[in-house]
Amino acid sequence: MSTTQTDANIINADMPDVPTHMPSKIHLKDYKLPSFDVDTVDLDIQLFDDHAIVDSTLVMQRQSDGDLVLDGEELELLSITLNDEVLSNDRYQQADGKLIISEVPDKLTLQLQVRIYPHTNTALEGLYIAGSGSDTMFVTQCEPEGFRKITFYPDRPDVLSVFTTRIEADKRFPTLLANGNLIEAGEVAEDNTRHYAIWHDPTNKPSYLFASVIADLEVLSDSYTTSEGREVLLELYAKSDDIDKCHVGMQALKDSMRWDEVNYGRAYDLDRYMIVAVSQFNMGAMENKGLNIFNTACVLSSPETTTDARSFSVKSIIAHEYFHNWTGNRITCRDWFQLCLKEGLTVYRDQSFSADQQSSAVQRIDDVATLRAHQFSEDAGPLAHPVRPESFVEINNFYTTTVYEKGAEIVRMIANTLGPKDFRKGTDEYFRRYDGQAVTVEDFLSALSITDSKIEDFIDWYRQPGTPVVSGHQSYDSDSQTLTITLKQQTRHVPGFDAPKPLPIPVATALFDKDSGAIIDERMLMLDQAEQTFSFDNITQEPVVSLLRDFSAPVQLNYDYQDEDLAFLLEHETNGFNQWQVTQMLVNRILLTIQGNKKSSPDIYLQALAKTLPKLAVTDAMLAARLLDIPSAQELASAIHQDYDPKVVKQQRNGLYKQVAQTLKNEWTALYNQLPLQPYSDTPEALGKRALRNVVLDMALTAEVAGAKEWAQQQYENASCMTERFGALKAMVNHRVAGADKCLADFYQRFYDNDLVIDLWFSVQASSAHVTTQDIKALLVHDDFDWNTPNRIRSVISAFTSQPTVLWTAEGLSLFTGVIKTLDGTNPVLASRLLQVLARWYTLAEPTRQMAQDELVALQQQVSSKNVIETLDSVLSAAEASA
Repeated sequence: MSTTQTDANIINADMPDVPTHMPSKIHLKDYKLPSFDVDTVDLDIQLFDDHAIVDSTLVMQRQSDGDLVLDGEELELLSITLNDEVLSNDRYQQADGKLIISEVPDKLTLQLQVRIYPHTNTALEGLYIAGSGSDTMFVTQCEPEGFRKITFYPDRPDVLSVFTTRIEADKRFPTLLANGNLIEAGEVAEDNTRHYAIWHDPTNKPSYLFASVIADLEVLSDSYTTSEGREVLLELYAKSDDIDKCHVGMQALKDSMRWDEVNYGRAYDLDRYMIVAVSQFNMGAMENKGLNIFNTACVLSSPETTTDARSFSVKSIIAHEYFHNWTGNRITCRDWFQLCLKEGLTVYRDQSFSADQQSSAVQRIDDVATLRAHQFSEDAGPLAHPVRPESFVEINNFYTTTVYEKGAEIVRMIANTLGPKDFRKGTDEYFRRYDGQAVTVEDFLSALSITDSKIEDFIDWYRQPGTPVVSGHQSYDSDSQTLTITLKQQTRHVPGFDAPKPLPIPVATALFDKDSGAIIDERMLMLDQAEQTFSFDNITQEPVVSLLRDFSAPVQLNYDYQDEDLAFLLEHETNGFNQWQVTQMLVNRILLTIQGNKKSSPDIYLQALAKTLPKLAVTDAMLAARLLDIPSAQELASAIHQDYDPKVVKQQRNGLYKQVAQTLKNEWTALYNQLPLQPYSDTPEALGKRALRNVVLDMALTAEVAGAKEWAQQQYENASCMTERFGALKAMVNHRVAGADKCLADFYQRFYDNDLVIDLWFSVQASSAHVTTQDIKALLVHDDFDWNTPNRIRSVISAFTSQPTVLWTAEGLSLFTGVIKTLDGTNPVLASRLLQVLARWYTLAEPTRQMAQDELVALQQQVSSKNVIETLDSVLSAAEASA
């Protein structure tokens, strides 16, 4: 049902009281083998006008003691046959999402028929409808537990089977896809209005990797010959209007296939690889075996409609899902507690791929900036959990930055500890041992430890929540020419978990000569105790020490630096990431009180920036743009543990931003003129220049440089690509430049028929520095707002939450929780994820803190999904933990 005309009153409507109780938790310690394995699955999905009939035949054999237990939700059971015997109602039980059959033989064939209703499925799990009218398509999303909404099945990742799938639908849906290789297709003999396709996937896979698409789509085709000589048909499916935006994705797919062969020795194993672009999708993308389902935002790209950042993200996400073919599909998780096993390793692999496609320093900056802004905040609040959780109510709630990004950082630490050669030996051993199996984190570490048994000590990184803080100081003895560095580690005790213990923390270290600025020694220090001392001999004078280079561990660093030391490193560091890192240290010292110390003066930072930036703008424009980064208000808030006042933080952040703009005011005109608009080019150099131009434009507007408003208008009108046009539009909206409204209207008229660009139109207004709750309410009732499309919801609500001074008000919280109540009944997965932005409410200053708590408590009485209930329970537990 379309909700594009949603009335504003619905957003804040009173919901009936719902009795809330915490659903039972599932614990890692309680893992048991499934009672039955499934050797083969034959599925027959017949789609009709208002429902679908699903027939399944499961060939099963006993694995352990117990009844035959199948998972099933929102299914209408029509028939059940066991070894050709039709079972009467008294032969089975059906309750609480389970179908239980007792007294069954050790080998059996089970045939089931169910009716499902994908046409009314708004949760976007299982088989659901996406789009409307001529754009209607039916799509599956089965990770983590969506297959049980298609048919009854032991829906768990350690049940691996060979799937054969028959799909039947009206011919108005000519595209019929499923996993594997196409075996047969044709018309239904008794009804020439319908047709079918049969697909067979020869690879054993869990049910969460099942996929099917029923639609009317165009296809972009290509091919790739693997290192093993297999000719693979590559197909990228999209709506006809979008097929011209698939070429970036296709090239990225071929680049990914080659990269995995070269770097990990992994070749693709099927005859066909398919990607489908879907507009209504909760995730970014899904790695279903041989048939990836992608959010349109993560696969469609063209210079005219896609920013450089989004286009590069398309390449990274294409790579991520392809790399899952081995790290996730061929070797999968034993249980959902091991989610970090496939995701952490695959994120590390896609980050490495991306670093090879652009500046490795800038890629590392992007990765660490995301980690600090989101994962560190998660670790610091009530939603903190180990990379491998010990328990969950709803596994969807653990698709988090801790599992993904921190999981990737653990793999990176291991790779750096082993070195490239031994890490490759370890991954080769992992693939050799466990291909075709469902495994655990311990299995992964066991394989990697073949060259260094201490690698298994990294298991504690997976078990222990919280971000370690590494502090330290140095001393220099001129008589013995010895430098001594003392480091300590400490991790906050997260309630509900064991007291933290020391972790193995690799600290990449370099010593810089104060006179020449050259590196005089370089070493990886392994901090694996609560406190350790490291010595460097034959050091003729006290050097400047650079620690945690390339962010060698996911920790917070509080080293006894003088501001002058950080400024020195900003100028002399040989690695671009390290330059950015010391710049961030200086900025945080200016904006935050760290460990009781007074805030630093901005003078040294501003002087160092003024000295470094103009030269860097010539040699590395992308890095120059990143050196002007100032942490977002949300990231700064994550470092404040009490009496957080969003208005004060915003004022301080904006004040420093203005100081930077004013200090370099005389540079902006020259820099902008060095970066003229040019025909579009997709090279690292061109991307860097466009990124720096947008930053310079915003700085110039902030400093009120003469002519800057005209630059913005001209850049908008003469842009050669979306990065230039949207960068100008965003700057004009944020600075309230005369003509901004006219450009907003023009932007809408140019792109009204492109959903992803209209998402940008929504987001630039919702994230404006001057946004009000009335602005957000107006966007939520706009004709183009759609409550059934997650991308559109995020374009408004996620953008709105980037402005804490508006969110943390009575009107802002009421609006936000109203959205959560609406989504709780339609898309609880999305509701739960959006809700997590309120996790650190307990750090607010009064009276805002009490107001936020009252709003959350009231919300707790008005929601019913286990996704939202579990998240709310965790968020509200912060009050007790912080008391």
